[in-house]
Amino acid sequence: MAAGYVRPARPEDAGEIARVQLATWRVAYRRILPRHVLDNLDEAYLARRWSAAVQEPPSGAHRVLVAVEEAAQSYLVGFIASGPADAEALAPGEPADALASGVAAVTDLLVEPRWGRRGHGSRLLAAAVEHWRADGLTRAVAWAFDADTATRNFLGSTGWEPDGATRALDVDDMLVPQLRFHVAVPESADENPSADR
Repeated sequence: MAAGYVRPARPEDAGEIARVQLATWRVAYRRILPRHVLDNLDEAYLARRWSAAVQEPPSGAHRVLVAVEEAAQSYLVGFIASGPADAEALAPGEPADALASGVAAVTDLLVEPRWGRRGHGSRLLAAAVEHWRADGLTRAVAWAFDADTATRNFLGSTGWEPDGATRALDVDDMLVPQLRFHVAVPESADENPSADR
C-alpha cells in the first residue's frame, strides 16, 4: 500500500522539483500556454532556480516543501513554494500596501498529473498552512490561470475563493488571464479546511 508525506525540500531535490514542474506544465498547461514556450523550457535552468530557492531563500518564512509517494520506492511527486507576499502577488495597479504584512503568497503548487488525486496537494497545502501559522501569517493568496479548472477547483474545494483581483501574463506576446484566490489561515489545525481532503 502506498503512503504519502510532506517534508522540507533539500538541495538534492532541485532536479526532481524541476522535472515535476516541467512534466506538470506540459500536461496541465498545454491548452493554456503556447506549445513552443512549453517545449523550450530548460529543465537544467529550472533546477538551478529551485536549488537557489531551497538553499538561499529570501527569508526564513520562504519555504519549498515536497510531497513524497512512498511504496516499494520513494518518489518526489509534487511541491509547494510560498513565503510572505511581495510585489509579485499584487494585481496590476494595486498599491504596494494592498496586501498586509501578514499575508502568505503561494508561488507554486504542483503535483505531477500521474500522481494526482492521491491527497498530495492537500497534504502540501496543509503543511504550508502549519508553517504560515507558525510564522504569524493570517491570510494567503495564490494566482491561478483562469483556464486552469483543476487548480481553481482544488483551491475552491479547500476553502479558497477569488478575491476579485485579475491580471494577464504576457507569454511570448500572448496574454494569459489569471485570477487571485485568497483564504484566511485557520488559527488551529482543527480549522484547517484542507486537512482532510
